Amino acid sequence: MSEQVNKPLSVVVLAAGRGTRMKSKLAKVMHSLGGKPLLTHVLEQAKALNPSQIIVVYGHEGKALQAAFSDKNVAWIEQPNRQGTGDAVAKALPLIADNQRVLILYGDVPLIQHATLKRLMTKTVSDLGVLTAITGNPAGLGRIVRDEKGQILRIVEEKDANPAEKAITEINTGIFFANAKPLKKWVAKLTNDNAQHEYYLTDIVQFAVEEKVQVVTEYPQDRFEIFGINDKFQLAQLERHYQWLQAQTLLQAGVSMADPGRFDLRGTLEVGRDVFIDVNVVFEGKNHLGDDCQIGSNCVLINCELADGVKVLANSYLEGAIIGKGARIGPFARLRSGTQLAENTHIGNFVEIKNSTIGEGSKVNHLSYIGDTLMGCDVNIGAGTITCNYDGAHKHQTIIEDEVHIGSDTQLIAPLRIGKGATIGAGGTVSKDVPAYQLTLTHQLRPRSIDWQRPIKQNKPVKDDK
Repeated sequence: MSEQVNKPLSVVVLAAGRGTRMKSKLAKVMHSLGGKPLLTHVLEQAKALNPSQIIVVYGHEGKALQAAFSDKNVAWIEQPNRQGTGDAVAKALPLIADNQRVLILYGDVPLIQHATLKRLMTKTVSDLGVLTAITGNPAGLGRIVRDEKGQILRIVEEKDANPAEKAITEINTGIFFANAKPLKKWVAKLTNDNAQHEYYLTDIVQFAVEEKVQVVTEYPQDRFEIFGINDKFQLAQLERHYQWLQAQTLLQAGVSMADPGRFDLRGTLEVGRDVFIDVNVVFEGKNHLGDDCQIGSNCVLINCELADGVKVLANSYLEGAIIGKGARIGPFARLRSGTQLAENTHIGNFVEIKNSTIGEGSKVNHLSYIGDTLMGCDVNIGAGTITCNYDGAHKHQTIIEDEVHIGSDTQLIAPLRIGKGATIGAGGTVSKDVPAYQLTLTHQLRPRSIDWQRPIKQNKPVKDDK
């Protein structure tokens, strides 16, 4: 057994299927589960086994597939004609030395678990191991045929099975583990003399039995581990199961959820103590929630870091934001990339913040846009305030020092600095720097020249008044 374990491991991932039933231009293994392509899930489990190499057998959309996974340390081999699983494995075997062990996985079976694969590999002290499963509905799947002693004899595909074999409920998952040298010999013997005229990898079981090689089997812990994706309905089914697993992990870590069935994690989530997550919350990328954080319903958080005691109210969208202790956000707030909120800040309903730093205790509570702004502490921004940061070609910064009060319906035209303690009256348009502690009113009516005309776009068609 120790000799078997010490042999180098090659993992072969079969990913050449066109996925016609997905009705998509994407290769099947590029479709997303939990925010990652199906193939990514499989490669992560393969990598966890510390193999000497991972070989991906590709077919449909091969260039796009390789480009999408260019950062992965994998070898690629094409299966141009796609004549079955045996043919696919045959394409990969020349890259594998005879002294290696070979594990065969599938790019559209994303939830196979490291622990299950380790059990199969540990149990296989002979030349061949097969992962099988018991199911109440084996339709369409290969059946495991055993003798009266329970020893596996062969695997028969459903289209080639007789009525007695079709009644068998133990099915083949397609995952095999073997020593490379006999595997190469068995694959070379495969023929396509069957109902589908394909080279069935499953026929290697019968070859091994004929050579008196014991074929061992192992079962998955969870039936969804061996769930393959063939259409969008199956993808949706597996997505909900995957999300339930993520919710279960968080619940066990102490997170409270209004409904674990209405939760989506498409990345990673680190959590502190006494965190509450309401329904229909989506986390994407890498997020961190400190102690006592509360996330309201229908929120989206993407690559955000929330300190202790932050409250995000319903229907808010946060991306790339760093939120200080005790901050309150929403409802219906949007924090864009580059937003940093200090402690005890308030960002209210229908407020958008972009690439701005908001100082401790400052409040932007209603219907405002704050972009490219450096805001001090204890600032109050009235409803409808806009930082006019874009001149049509470049972005400019607005600096608002501590203890400033901005009246409602105010436009701040950057570049601009508003001094400490200044007050801007409601309805103002401010285009010049404001000294500290000064009251600024800009809403008095001033008549314009009587010969002023509204600008007309060049090349605009002239309206015929007739």
